Formats: sequence, C-alpha cells, structure tokens
Amino acid sequence: MKKKEYLNSDMEKVIDEYVHSERDRKVLKRRHIDGICFEPLAEEFKLSVTQIKRIVYKYEVLIFKKLKEVETMKKTIQGN
Repeated sequence: MKKKEYLNSDMEKVIDEYVHSERDRKVLKRRHIDGICFEPLAEEFKLSVTQIKRIVYKYEVLIFKKLKEVETMKKTIQGN
C-alpha cells in the first residue's frame, strides 16, 4: 500500500494536535517530515529501533486518517 504525499505543514499540525507526548511528536516529525530512517532516529533519541518503530506505527493510522480528513475539508472549501 503506497502512502500519499501530504504537505509538511499539514503533517506538522496533525502531529501537534493529536500526539500528546513531546518525545513522540519529535520522533514523528523527524520521521515523517524530515524523512529520517529508524536507525538514526534510535541513536538521536537514545532508544532502540524497536521502540522507535513502535512510536511511529502507534500513531501512523491516526495521523494519516486525520490528514485525509484535512484534505477532504480543503477540497470541500475549494469547491464552494
């Protein structure tokens, strides 16, 4: 399943709004906005690769669901 590309600004807003842990927000932004791979993230945050993957996968469904909602809302506004 290929993931759709979203604007970094939309991604950042969704992460800020729906991810309450500061550490998890930072991990997710570095992964999804900056495109950093799991291993370098693990080193940067002094966590295991498994822990980084857990953080990313935990929020992935929520983040992309909310991004789809944002995109739908933008299309609706543009259509009016």
